[in-house]
Amino acid sequence: MIRLLAIPGVLVIFLTLWDAFETIVLPRRVAHRWRVSRVYYVVAWKLWSSVVRRIRRDEERENFLAFFGPASLILLTGIWAFCLIGGFAVVHLAFGSSLITHSGTAGFGFDLYFSGTTFFTLGLGDVDPSGTAARVITITEAGTGFGFLALVIGYLPVLYSAFSRREVSISLLDARAGSPPTAGAILSRYDPAHSLGDVNSFLVDWERWCAELLESHMSYPLLAYFRSQHDRQSWVAALTAILDATALMIACLDDPRGTQPLLTFAMARHAAIDLEHIFGGPVTVSPIRIAFNDLPAIDQLLEMWCADGRDRRAVRRQLRALRATYEPLMWRIGQRLLMPLPPWLPEAEAEADWEAELAQA
Repeated sequence: MIRLLAIPGVLVIFLTLWDAFETIVLPRRVAHRWRVSRVYYVVAWKLWSSVVRRIRRDEERENFLAFFGPASLILLTGIWAFCLIGGFAVVHLAFGSSLITHSGTAGFGFDLYFSGTTFFTLGLGDVDPSGTAARVITITEAGTGFGFLALVIGYLPVLYSAFSRREVSISLLDARAGSPPTAGAILSRYDPAHSLGDVNSFLVDWERWCAELLESHMSYPLLAYFRSQHDRQSWVAALTAILDATALMIACLDDPRGTQPLLTFAMARHAAIDLEHIFGGPVTVSPIRIAFNDLPAIDQLLEMWCADGRDRRAVRRQLRALRATYEPLMWRIGQRLLMPLPPWLPEAEAEADWEAELAQA
């Protein structure tokens, strides 16, 4: 009957390796919900965010949140390793704990110890396998441990490379959209009558950024928890600002079909829809992001970007309709990840990060 213990042991090993494969190797979204890594992140983020919500100072809260992404990856790796070591120890126990020790006796404690030293390829020599089954299990575990550790080590450069590419564009956005980035700051820096080519070039770069964001965060959801370098910047804020700016441009065009604002908006909204399926929170009602006092400034942007003869009331209706297609999605993502959405217009006395750092120099 003790041989039947090999079944749960092998099952634990298989499920752990499969979860690590789906998380690290498989370059696409995993649909099924009951996974070790998914349950782990749901529970860990709830605990971590519950502590964060009690911190009052914004700077301290952001510093605490910045530790979650890297720390959670280390802990998840430890959980995978513990499950594999325990699974192989159970398999050793199922085949009679055929181990030779200095004390002459062996039990599950020695199975667990021997499994750990084998998994991490230590080879201390104080416990040796005895019998064909024990030797086969030992060789299998040593190969599994070596491959698992190599896989995790190789995963880190890929993860941080994707994070770096994301953050470079967010840093570049600081000078063009402020901190936090706003559509008002983006649109006020360009004159549609003289610099439309520059606007299109800017939007082409951000269309590609949205596509890379979608691909990287769908393949490696852990990246969503990595915070930006500065407190007032985030990938959620950057994506929202691009959606806001392109939505206003589209509303002002007579025929937006085939134009760069529409192409960038489509890619950005695609990213918002798919990422909301993974990171969206339970909140269904989004706040009013354009206050009554903001309407005169919004009207000035409409006057600047609207074609002559366009009905301003129709433009406002179209803008509201476009906003309704993405603002609830971004609000749910922001609420879940504790990344606030940016306002539509920059604050009166707000400085971009580069301006604040220049003033301090």
